[in-house]
Amino acid sequence: MALVLLIRHAANDSMGKWLAGWTPGIHLNEEGRRQAEALAERLASFPIRAIYSSPLERAVETAEPLARRKGLQIQIMPELGEVRYGEWTGKSLKRLRRQKAWQRLVSLISRARFQGGEAMVDLVARAINAVETIVSRHPRDVVALFTHADLIRAVTAYYLGMPLDLYHRLMIAPASVTVFWLAEGPPLLLRLNDTGPLRWPLEDLAHLSRQRKR
Repeated sequence: MALVLLIRHAANDSMGKWLAGWTPGIHLNEEGRRQAEALAERLASFPIRAIYSSPLERAVETAEPLARRKGLQIQIMPELGEVRYGEWTGKSLKRLRRQKAWQRLVSLISRARFQGGEAMVDLVARAINAVETIVSRHPRDVVALFTHADLIRAVTAYYLGMPLDLYHRLMIAPASVTVFWLAEGPPLLLRLNDTGPLRWPLEDLAHLSRQRKR
């Protein structure tokens, strides 16, 4: 089995203000840097064998403290990058939410395509392909994937069999950890949006291991 840690990047000054997307040069702010260091401490006991990241600076910078602690290189994977928001990239979220086009999009996300950007079904396809590719490389390892909220929501919805149109009901906080156990059977969600203390081994993982030995 593989234990996959899906980790949202830490805080930056664009959050809640405008749609950053693939805008270059967005770095963690002071709060975000503290979150990244705290995350490395939270995951210190986990036997992480590989670290993958979106190429965007805010994700890479979140991964760096953990990579230093574990003595691992960060492997950049573009497929873990943010949604391509097209013409809405860089726009004020406050103004976007007033637009009928935005309201239509979020009400039926499964059919949404950002003008000049990406369709949400394409996001799901590339995100799942990225996760499954990583799992095929590390079938029995613990791996950390540093990425973005919408991608984590999309992966979670897919593995749980949720309609994509409901994925906005999933809260994914900065520097949170969502944990999936991916083995031969159905994917199992062990943690969702976890921002508290984490210790290895996870209690539910130990329980699953005991069940398999019966």
